[in-house]
Amino acid sequence: MTKISVILPVFNEEKYIGKAIESVLNQSLEEFELIVVNDGSTDDTLKIIEGFGDERIKIINQSNQGPGASRNRGLDIVKGEYVMFLDGDDWLCRDALEIAYEEITKNSADISIFQIIKYDGKYSQNSWFNLDNFPESFENRIFNPHECGDFLFDISVSACQKIFKSSFLKRIDAKFPEGTYFEDMPFFFYTFLKADKISIIRRHLYVRRKHEGSITESVDSKFLDTVKAGQILMDIFIENGWYDMYLFDLLAFKINGPRYALMGIEAKYRQRLFELIKMDYCEIKSSQYYGDYLENLGPVKKKFFLDIIKARDYEEFKTLNQMKSSPAQ
Repeated sequence: MTKISVILPVFNEEKYIGKAIESVLNQSLEEFELIVVNDGSTDDTLKIIEGFGDERIKIINQSNQGPGASRNRGLDIVKGEYVMFLDGDDWLCRDALEIAYEEITKNSADISIFQIIKYDGKYSQNSWFNLDNFPESFENRIFNPHECGDFLFDISVSACQKIFKSSFLKRIDAKFPEGTYFEDMPFFFYTFLKADKISIIRRHLYVRRKHEGSITESVDSKFLDTVKAGQILMDIFIENGWYDMYLFDLLAFKINGPRYALMGIEAKYRQRLFELIKMDYCEIKSSQYYGDYLENLGPVKKKFFLDIIKARDYEEFKTLNQMKSSPAQ
């Protein structure tokens, strides 16, 4: 019986992929399959994968389609009772599968969330990946997502930080958005809010490697997709009847993603990101939801929202907004 399917999408990860695969093959729990989706790699990634020659590894080769499509290809063929995700530059701790499996099966949870530790030559922790937003009252029990209403948008969205029941994902037809980065974010909110039973595991089961190529370490062209990801998220909340329930925090979250990106993105992408944000905000202005933004955004986020709509280009926006406000406001 296959207890866990580990889905590993890879694109040009020759430097790190060996450690990622070894961390799965050396797990204390042996009843697993490793589904490696080679997303059109042009370096020696595929050669390294094939070199393991382990029957527990299933390789899918496809043209480059991005992480969302790669994960979906893996989900299409899983045979395990449960699903976990691994990125090609990260690795799992030795007992990760065993601990995650024992926890999620104990109370037949749909999702269990564990801790991540970061590595950049030395190990470090942060409150987000340590699940510090979960009060002690959430430990050692099953809870439903609406108990997390006060801190829902402060939970780590990383798919790699969770183990999912396969039948649950199939029942709700869970899919990652394709053709966009930040695909974890819509997937997290959809699956989390659809779940009936959730638990947390106060153990570090996953190591996230921090390096210059990491998506969260450089604010480059990938961050143009913060706008699209936010639009997908809003559609999910509206279509599933969650919009009114989480209105205040949802709108703040929607504004802050592109806002942070515009503050930090490389200069050559600022005008393009401004244009994408402006198109989005002008659509909101002509929609039934415009009044909700005006009534519920805090002063800094509201000014950002209105200045984007008013400005003709990024330079005019910068003059209007001055970009001096604290991101936390």
